[in-house]
Amino acid sequence: MKKYSFVFLILLWSACSSPEKRIQWITLDPGHFHAALVQKTMYPEINPEVHVYGTSSADLDLHLNRIEAYNQRDENPTSWKSVVYDKEDFYERFKKEAKGSVVMLSGNNKKKTEYILNAIENGFHVYADKPMVIHPEEYKALEKAFLIAQEKNLLLYDIMTERSEITTVLQKELSQMKTVFGTLVEGNENAPAIVKSSVHHYAKEVSGKPLIRPAWFFDTTQQGEGLVDVSAHLVDLTFWECFPNQPIEKEDLKLVSVQRWPTKLSPNDFKQVTGLSEYPDYLSPYIEEDTLRVYANGAMNYTLKGHHAKVEVLWNFEAPTGTGDTHYSIMRGSKANLEIVQGAFENYVPTLYVNPTDSFDEYALSDAIEALSKTYAGITLEKLDSRWRIHIPESLREGHEAHFAQVTRRFIQFYKDQKIPDWEITNMLSKYYLTTNALKLAQSNAAKK
Repeated sequence: MKKYSFVFLILLWSACSSPEKRIQWITLDPGHFHAALVQKTMYPEINPEVHVYGTSSADLDLHLNRIEAYNQRDENPTSWKSVVYDKEDFYERFKKEAKGSVVMLSGNNKKKTEYILNAIENGFHVYADKPMVIHPEEYKALEKAFLIAQEKNLLLYDIMTERSEITTVLQKELSQMKTVFGTLVEGNENAPAIVKSSVHHYAKEVSGKPLIRPAWFFDTTQQGEGLVDVSAHLVDLTFWECFPNQPIEKEDLKLVSVQRWPTKLSPNDFKQVTGLSEYPDYLSPYIEEDTLRVYANGAMNYTLKGHHAKVEVLWNFEAPTGTGDTHYSIMRGSKANLEIVQGAFENYVPTLYVNPTDSFDEYALSDAIEALSKTYAGITLEKLDSRWRIHIPESLREGHEAHFAQVTRRFIQFYKDQKIPDWEITNMLSKYYLTTNALKLAQSNAAKK
């Protein structure tokens, strides 16, 4: 009996000492609800004890309360343990203690690029919410961070949840089938080869509760303008869908035109989403007659390996009853256009349509859906006059919040492999090169008026 106990202890010690031991997570200066959504799910590879560093603030309290709500929920409760350091010297303490190997960043974006570079320089892997950079003059610091990460064999990755949205996934899949889609057209500025447009709302619910946003979220010097914030997702999708698993170099991109415009919020709107009765002083430059002007909206046209692309981001205060954030997309092919629509006809559910153009083969489409149904169980094809609708079962519609777990599992696999695909790194750098230059051009154009 003693012999078996001894063997058990040896095995236990070996397991705990193994290089395959669980990842130690650090959450640094959380301020955005995405920091908590990463922890809405448990992962066997991640230690449930997470070290959290930040100043004692409403932002930190909201983050910790969200984590605790996941721990206390009735269905699939999590078991995270937050070890918190909330003093003013939190940043130096984080570096000195080095309590983990992966730093999770999702909060005020003003210092995001600085945090990324500093964490990489100090030997941490970085898993960052978008955007990695919001100020054009800080792009070179991001380039430096990627260069050092490569030299030190460290992971640096951003959270692209939109790649997990099922209609987008199927749009990409069909676009790679020449018998159905043909080839991507060149397009032009008025009819781009690919369009990605999303509408967001300041007043919304997250995990079943009204979302309270920090006041700094409405300061574009801290959150970022629309051209560098949500646009990061949309630009990423144009790369990922048009040229999957291929590097997009800076030379493959050319800005054609850019626009930016504000969303206007009343004092009552601001109070509803922040809980604050007055605007903080740092928002005063954006206030005209009590109305807050937030430059959260933006559109850019550019060419991608010679194909015209357009991305557009719009922010409204609140969605009409029964609706929510919406997404529109079209990919134009020589045989068919693949269109995602989320309007009243679709009951505001993202829906993928196949719209025939020239030399379309409906039998090829039927065969394609049958083949895809082996991977995406339950999808079917429905004819609607001159177009086809792809029916997607509810089991495949996981929702935005669930996508954070999917991206996190992807990052965990990179961690196990100790390698991010080279094309991913190239495309992150090119993506932020495009968004920061779009903002720079838009602001320059505005200054000339």
